[in-house]
Amino acid sequence: MGSNTAITAHEETARLNIHELVQRMNSHLGATVVDALAGVRDSKLPYRWAKPDGPTPNAGAVDRLQFAHRIWRELSDAESDHVARTWFISSNPLLGETAPYMALREGKTRETLDAANGFINGTWVA
Repeated sequence: MGSNTAITAHEETARLNIHELVQRMNSHLGATVVDALAGVRDSKLPYRWAKPDGPTPNAGAVDRLQFAHRIWRELSDAESDHVARTWFISSNPLLGETAPYMALREGKTRETLDAANGFINGTWVA
């Protein structure tokens, strides 16, 4: 990922309040993926988080959701929304055949970012 794209994605993510960020991630990935990424077992919770006056996810979930949004933004800018969604939910050979959203849930942020960088730059090797 180009440094400008990464910086832009980081800046956008940092400026979003968590409710708007969750609303976007629900739209892009679906609430079921968002709840799994966040580490909760209530598929309705992402919808409540997306409401401006709704509850706020716990700190760990916020970190994972923000990181996922940054990667989402970089992938969708480089490719398309469809490709970014497919990348997030498909098994990935660089992540031990784990889907990136699940790798993020497991705390594999560096590995997931490296896999996204390789995908975007066409430099990944399984």
